[in-house]
Amino acid sequence: MLSVAYDHLVEMNPQAKPVLYGQEINARSYAMCKSDMVIKGQDVDNIYLGDTLVDDNFTGEHFDFLLSNPPFGVEWKTQQKAVNDEHQQRGFAGRFGPGLPRVSDGSLLFLLHLIKKMRPVRKPTDEGSRLAIVLNGSPLFTGGAGSGESNIRRWIIENDLLNAIIALPIDMFYNTGISTYIWILDNAKAPERKGKVQLINAVDMYGKMRKSLGSKRKQLRDEDIATICKLYDEFRNDPGDDEPALSKVFDNADFGYQTITVERPLQLTFHIHPEMIEQVLAAKAVAKLPDADQSTIREALTTLDGRTWSNRDKFVTDVKAALKTAGISKPAAPLIKAIWTTVGQHDPDADIVMTRGKTESDSSLRDTENVPLSEDIDDYFAREVLPHVPDAWIDHDKTKVGYEIPFTRHFYRYTPPRPLEEIQADLRKLVGEIQVLLSEVGA
Repeated sequence: MLSVAYDHLVEMNPQAKPVLYGQEINARSYAMCKSDMVIKGQDVDNIYLGDTLVDDNFTGEHFDFLLSNPPFGVEWKTQQKAVNDEHQQRGFAGRFGPGLPRVSDGSLLFLLHLIKKMRPVRKPTDEGSRLAIVLNGSPLFTGGAGSGESNIRRWIIENDLLNAIIALPIDMFYNTGISTYIWILDNAKAPERKGKVQLINAVDMYGKMRKSLGSKRKQLRDEDIATICKLYDEFRNDPGDDEPALSKVFDNADFGYQTITVERPLQLTFHIHPEMIEQVLAAKAVAKLPDADQSTIREALTTLDGRTWSNRDKFVTDVKAALKTAGISKPAAPLIKAIWTTVGQHDPDADIVMTRGKTESDSSLRDTENVPLSEDIDDYFAREVLPHVPDAWIDHDKTKVGYEIPFTRHFYRYTPPRPLEEIQADLRKLVGEIQVLLSEVGA
């Protein structure tokens, strides 16, 4: 990547004198890079061998342009301790302050590493840095609000670092055929790009290779690269009505949302019968009690066999009285809770369960809704939720802000199914051909 980038820059500007730096974990690639730097007259001491995530050889350094093609979907369990230590001990002074992704995919860690190497912009005349990194689709949307991935995306977008994302064709890389994306970040955006993110759909821009190289079967032709660059330069926002959209421009906030927790009241009916008594005795809080206590509980509940309650407090009062009569004068709170939670069944006609004057929520009916950042939560709730469940409310203490980039959704075009008549005609034709083949076999 360094060599090709160097050749490309010098071809565009023969007066340019790029100074190259790099770090590589693979010993063979490292050796090849060092030898290439010798040929190009570069300082070979600027190329380091080591694991980028645990051994940052460019601490405190900043660069004008940065490139990376990190491994896709590779876990970082072996680097977990070092990364966690840097995240917890150094925070934003280190590389991983915004958050940590799940251990199964460390792609976003490499992105955070590059961001830390961008030249700071402290005054309007500073040119800052620009970086490009190739990632798979996972960093676009993996992780809900409050997760490490979402927090990283949130920090990048809210700090107005994300410039553009380009969707590449599949089968572009030697060792994988999955969808890939180029993320372009810039900490000194042009005025027209401030607060904006451009998405470019280049999945259909390719030429097929005459001979495959592993999983690589496609490549970007010169005209494809020119088209992508033109779309980027024009900063175009295609409506996508008549022709498929190739470029779309969004406000940063368009990718943000608030996950609200929708609660509904706990309403239970309680009915004692022999099978229910056995379920109570099998509950964890009851099963660990001595056999004598379990027998006493069975005896107490048997006296309530056949009765039904629609109010929890009344049910609990009667259960305590039955236990007292049977020999347990002061039943423990975990025991009482185990009984009423086991016996209680949801009933919308039952009394609402209250505790200290506050309505208890039913965890089995709990749901979440994602509300766009651009929309008022209460307005959304009144329009989308209350007409269907008028007794619901929002637990604002659980509200979380998340960010995702649903690239495919923004460029999706509905394709209507074929007419039924065409499908039936094809089926009849195929059946006819099969019958002819079978007759030849029988002959």
